[in-house]
Amino acid sequence: MENRTNRSIDLSRNEAFRIGGISAILLAGCYILITGLYTFGGVLTGGVEGWLAHLAGHTTAWWGILYLSVLTDLLFLPVTWALYHALQKRNQNAVLAGAAFLVLFVFLDLAVTWPNYAALIQLGGKYSAAIDEIQRVAVITSASIPFEVLSSGLFGVYAILAPSLGILIFGIIMLKSDFGRIAAWLGIVTGILGVISVFGPLLVPSLGMAAVLTSVFTLVWFVFVGLALIRQSKSMPDPIKR
Repeated sequence: MENRTNRSIDLSRNEAFRIGGISAILLAGCYILITGLYTFGGVLTGGVEGWLAHLAGHTTAWWGILYLSVLTDLLFLPVTWALYHALQKRNQNAVLAGAAFLVLFVFLDLAVTWPNYAALIQLGGKYSAAIDEIQRVAVITSASIPFEVLSSGLFGVYAILAPSLGILIFGIIMLKSDFGRIAAWLGIVTGILGVISVFGPLLVPSLGMAAVLTSVFTLVWFVFVGLALIRQSKSMPDPIKR
């Protein structure tokens, strides 16, 4: 009975590592596609009317960004679950804290960020189709709330700081694990850059550019984590052969 239980546990961990590793690689791929769509869709600048006008002219690109971003959020979950399995014996409390930050980010991103972007994309189409000033003012008024949510300082806290802290914690724990020092230090640097990009501009405005580096390092970190998880899933004993 005990043998059968151990085999079941090994198989569960093996599958968690494999699924988590594949999800991490897919997540990094989605980030690359999103970056390409940003090239076509352009960065949103200006006030609410500027956002609406821009979204109206780049609707397809921004719907693509939205759907891919939702997919990346969902892919965070199996990656986080695999990291929990892989690192919980190192420091369970710290692993739970890191996982909590990543899950919090996913929840807030799905509940706040992308519903508001979806509303603005739809309103951008209505803004473009407005036939007079009264209709345009009505659309702008409707768009003011999602615009304020997405342009507020709170957005940066949960969209950048929460995942950065999670990755930082996992990176520190990885220093004494089988993930390798490259993945560990990438996680640590990513986390530090994320914190700087949120709080740095309060002192030096130009430090906001650290958000770009944070995105790049996050992408690379997921690649290394994905490869490490897949490698660990293959190195674990096959419970069927035991």
